[in-house]
Amino acid sequence: MAKAKSAFVCTECGAEYSKWQGQCSSCREWNTLTEIRLSSASRPGSSTGSTARQGYAGGAGVALTDLSKVDLSELPRFSTTYDEFDRVLGGGLVPGGAVLLGGDPGAGKSTLLLQTACHLAQQHRVIYVTGEESLSQVAMRANRLSLPTQGLSMLAETSVETILGMAEREKPAVLIIDSIQTMHLEDVSSAPGGVAQVRESAAALTRFAKQTGTVLMLVGHVTKDGALAGPRVLEHMIDASLLLEGSSDSRFRTLRGQKNRFGAVNELGVFAMLEQGLREVKNPSAIFLSRGEEMAPGSLVMVVWEGTRPLLVEVQALLDESALGNPRRVAVGFDAQRLAMLLAVLHRHGGLFTGDQDVFVNVVGGMKVLETSADLAVLLAVVSSLQNRSLPRELVVFGEVGLSGEIRPVPSGQERIVEASKHGFTRAIVPRGNAPKKSPAGMEVIAVDRLSEALEAI
Repeated sequence: MAKAKSAFVCTECGAEYSKWQGQCSSCREWNTLTEIRLSSASRPGSSTGSTARQGYAGGAGVALTDLSKVDLSELPRFSTTYDEFDRVLGGGLVPGGAVLLGGDPGAGKSTLLLQTACHLAQQHRVIYVTGEESLSQVAMRANRLSLPTQGLSMLAETSVETILGMAEREKPAVLIIDSIQTMHLEDVSSAPGGVAQVRESAAALTRFAKQTGTVLMLVGHVTKDGALAGPRVLEHMIDASLLLEGSSDSRFRTLRGQKNRFGAVNELGVFAMLEQGLREVKNPSAIFLSRGEEMAPGSLVMVVWEGTRPLLVEVQALLDESALGNPRRVAVGFDAQRLAMLLAVLHRHGGLFTGDQDVFVNVVGGMKVLETSADLAVLLAVVSSLQNRSLPRELVVFGEVGLSGEIRPVPSGQERIVEASKHGFTRAIVPRGNAPKKSPAGMEVIAVDRLSEALEAI
C-alpha cells in the first residue's frame, strides 16, 4: 500500500510547502501552516483521481477556441425567486456557477437557502443536501415557514462520493450543500472540517458543477472574527462569495457580495427576519430613516452607494467632555481610524477643537459604511453635536473630505441627489464636482469646494 503523503498549507493564502516553516513565504503571515494528508493513488473510477482533474473548468478536451466564437447563450441566468438575492448575485443564478454563502450562527443562511430551494423546486430540479440537520428537522422548519415542499428532493449525507454519484444520476439544476464543513472524502484521512477535507471536497463539488452546468450553492461557517472558516483557497475556487450579516438584537439581515465573477461586488440585499422566515425589503432606505419626531443635535442623513443603488442612511454623533487623559473615539458602522483623521481635518481647516471631547459616531440600522462619501456627513454631525445645534430635517449630505480640507466628488452623484429627492429631502450639500446642471424639482443643491464652505452652509 502506498505511503500517505503530507503537505503543509497556509490557511491564509493557500500556498503549499513540503515541510513546516514558521512564516509563509507568500503572504508573510506567521504560524499559519497546517499539515494535511494528501490523497493516495485513487481507485479506478474515483472522482478524485487524476483523470477527474482533467477538464476542471468544463470540457475534457484540449482543443483551442477563439474567444470571439464562444457562445454566450449557453449560460442563461435564472432567478432565485427573490429580487434582493438576484441583485447580489448580479442578476440571478448562472448554470455551472459555484456560490458560497457564509454568516454568523443564527443569521439565517439555512433559512434563506431552504426558502430559495422550495420556490425553485416548483420550476427546476433541486436537491438539498443537509449534513448538519436530520430530514425531519428540515421538514419541520419548512412547515413552520409555510413553504411549498412538493418537488424538493432532500438528502441527509456527508460523503462527497455518495452525493456526486446521486447527482450524476438525478442531474439537478441546483445542488445545495449545507454545509461544506461537514462534507468528507474517503481518500482524505483528515477529519471533516479540516483544511484538507474542505479544500478537496469543495474542489470535487465545484468540478462537478463546471462539467455538468449545475448551480452549486455551499454554506460556509465563519470564524469568531467574521471571516470564512477553512483554507483561503476555498474562496478562490468558487465564483461568488456572499456574506449574510445581522446582529442578534435586530430583525434585519444584509446580504453582501464579497466576490462575484458574474456581477458587481459590494452589492447589498436587505432582508427582514419574521415569523414566516426571511422577507425582502424592497425599499431599504425607509428602514434606515426611521427618525424621531424632534430633531436632536448630531443627527444627519447621508447618501451612500451600495453596489448599484443609493441608500439613505442616518448617522448620529455625540460629543461629551472627556474626563480621561486620552479622549475616546468610538465608531459603530464607520472606520474608527478614518474618524480620527477627519477630526484632525476639522481642527486644522475648520477651526473646531475636539481634543478634550469623547467622540461617538453611530450609523443607524446596523449598516456598515465602507466608502468615503460619508466623510462630510460625519463631520457635520460632529459639529452639530459639538455646538448643540440641530440640523434641518430636510437636509441630506454626501462628499469625501481630503486632508487639505477640500471636498472631493464621489461616484454617481446625480443618482444620489435624485434618490434623496424621491424621499422628500429639499436641501443637499454636495461636492461642487457632483453639482447637477439642473436640480430636481423642489431640491436646493448647495455645492461646496472646502470644508469651511460646508460649515457656513449649515
